[in-house]
Amino acid sequence: MEDRRCAVVTGGNKGIGFEICRQLALNGVEVVLTARNESRGVEALEKLNASGISNVVFHQLDIKDQTSIANLVKFIETRFKKLDILVNNAGEGGTVFVDDKKFKDGGAFLTVSDETVALLTGIVAEPYALGELCLSVNYYGTKKVTEALVPLLQLSKSPRIVNVSSAYGDLHWFHNEELKQELHDIENLTEERINEIVQWFLRDLKAAKLRENGWPLTFSAYKVSKAALNAYTRLMSRKFQNMLVNAVHPGYVVTDMSCNTGFLTAEEGAKPAVMAALLSDDGPSGVYFNRMEIASFTLEERPI
Repeated sequence: MEDRRCAVVTGGNKGIGFEICRQLALNGVEVVLTARNESRGVEALEKLNASGISNVVFHQLDIKDQTSIANLVKFIETRFKKLDILVNNAGEGGTVFVDDKKFKDGGAFLTVSDETVALLTGIVAEPYALGELCLSVNYYGTKKVTEALVPLLQLSKSPRIVNVSSAYGDLHWFHNEELKQELHDIENLTEERINEIVQWFLRDLKAAKLRENGWPLTFSAYKVSKAALNAYTRLMSRKFQNMLVNAVHPGYVVTDMSCNTGFLTAEEGAKPAVMAALLSDDGPSGVYFNRMEIASFTLEERPI
């Protein structure tokens, strides 16, 4: 067992996460499929077993809960002795689709822009509570899991961390030029400063000051969470030179989070994360994969 690679996939019970589990297992990796909801996680495992995949186990995980994380760490330590791959896939959208049909009929994410934010009134809403949840999962939760599992990753001969990000984490969505440059300047950026920026955003979200201070105006919490995650990815890569730590944009995938709009299937969306998880030892670290290709943590606009 110790010679086989072991992977943890957060949010593995459906969509892209489920497909990442399946594809890693098909590549001979021992996979720990995690999900917050135990019954959904067990159901996902049974689905994989029914398809003939036996090298996947389920373990409950709420990445916001330190006790839940500690239980997972203990399980991996006992069963596998070390961890080779961590795929941080669990995420929250930070919004509620008030009118799915109008959103889809209006072109969905392809037509969303801060210039037309008023057109989303009554169609998409971002209450503070959901924005806060989005940051607590996508950024803080991912950090908690990663930091807890680093000691086990350091026992691996070829540790990999893959953070499932998004084109919505691109810095061009921010309108505050100083903030954009600060998040881009990885030479001087610190984890403490990323935390401060996230807290600043949450205060402004609560006080309705997003436009005033140059934050994204549409799907704002999600965009800030992924920009923060991208910055954290780069910092982790610099801190742990023996690990390959990368961020991946899966593409515009048909999932619950995209209101079931998009061009790609979950199977197609999982492929970039699996590719990054299985990189050879001379592979890149601290980079952003736009699908299967390395791209910049861009300040310029590009298609989602």
